Amino acid sequence: MVKTYRVAILGCRGRGAAAARAYAAHARTDIVALCDLLPDRLNALGDELNVTARYKDFHQMIRTESPDIVAIPTATELHYQLSMAVLEYGVHIDVEKPICTDLSEADQLLGLAKEKNTRIAVHHQGRCGAAMKAVKAAMDAGKIGQLQSVAGSGKGYYAGYGLMNIGTHVLNAMIGVAGPVRALTAIAQVDGRPVQPEDVLVAAGGMGYVVGEDITAGIEFARGVQGVHLQQRFSSVDSRAYRVEFAGSEGRLLWRTGEAWFLPDAHYIPGETDWQRLPISMPLGFDPSGPANEAEYSYVDDYVCALDSETEHECSGAEGVHVLEVLLGIFESAATGRRVALPQMDRTHPLLRWRALAGMEMPKTGPRSYGEWLCEEDRRLGRL
Repeated sequence: MVKTYRVAILGCRGRGAAAARAYAAHARTDIVALCDLLPDRLNALGDELNVTARYKDFHQMIRTESPDIVAIPTATELHYQLSMAVLEYGVHIDVEKPICTDLSEADQLLGLAKEKNTRIAVHHQGRCGAAMKAVKAAMDAGKIGQLQSVAGSGKGYYAGYGLMNIGTHVLNAMIGVAGPVRALTAIAQVDGRPVQPEDVLVAAGGMGYVVGEDITAGIEFARGVQGVHLQQRFSSVDSRAYRVEFAGSEGRLLWRTGEAWFLPDAHYIPGETDWQRLPISMPLGFDPSGPANEAEYSYVDDYVCALDSETEHECSGAEGVHVLEVLLGIFESAATGRRVALPQMDRTHPLLRWRALAGMEMPKTGPRSYGEWLCEEDRRLGRL
């Protein structure tokens, strides 16, 4: 018989609700329980999805409901603690990106998953969506010739925060096409000057230690393709800047959330060649009129297929750790001014090593809210 996977959602905020709607929409997954510390949030999502099993204690939820998958769309600083606890039950997990904020913790997650014979999927839904599949299909069809370079950019957040937030998606999408990263170099600035150890901050939203208001990273992919990743602070966040462009010898492809574009020329010259929007095929079983997001649904569908075949999800735990290596490698290169080769041998946080060499203590925690955190940083820099 075809297996239907029992799913529990641990955390019912915005990301948890988005994941839950996708699992609820898929024919091969059944949401058996929800867990959240806030009753209003828990009940709102439970009522929406008609899930009656609602818990404040995730241990009790797992012991009572015996899920096959537990989704962990929580604050980033909780990913390690909660993932380790859930994996101990021998349950597969779907953890929000980034997998952790520290490589040593991420390594422990992979080790425990292997010991328990369970799978980790890291929630990079964009890489699984129909738009990215259209980009890959066009590339496989030879529409842009030989891939030569990749360029990705964020949404205009303060760069260090943006790198850990939206940069995880950008880099994961780049790696999904260009392959693994072998080395990188980066430049980071604060207030127009090179970063210093005192510029290391505890990021908003539990995103870990970060540095840099503006960051430019040069990336060397293992297959010989070159890339650049930009995180530049804008006056306000602008989602239109969030994209990845793949440049080939005969054309270009561009991926944005829910969109795929093709340029039938190696160079974009306004007025000579126009970008063409590629057709996107919705996944089988997906209802565009329903509440689930297509990329979220495709991510779930890929997880179901992976579990069926006892293989890793495309956005596996190992892939999530590699993305984290790139993120922290960018910080390390920006701090030291050196090229960073991967994999990194020292798994401690590079920014804390940098501070320690300068004789400085760990940075103090600031506000969790991004807006308040940004105001505090502007105040530190003498702008307020």
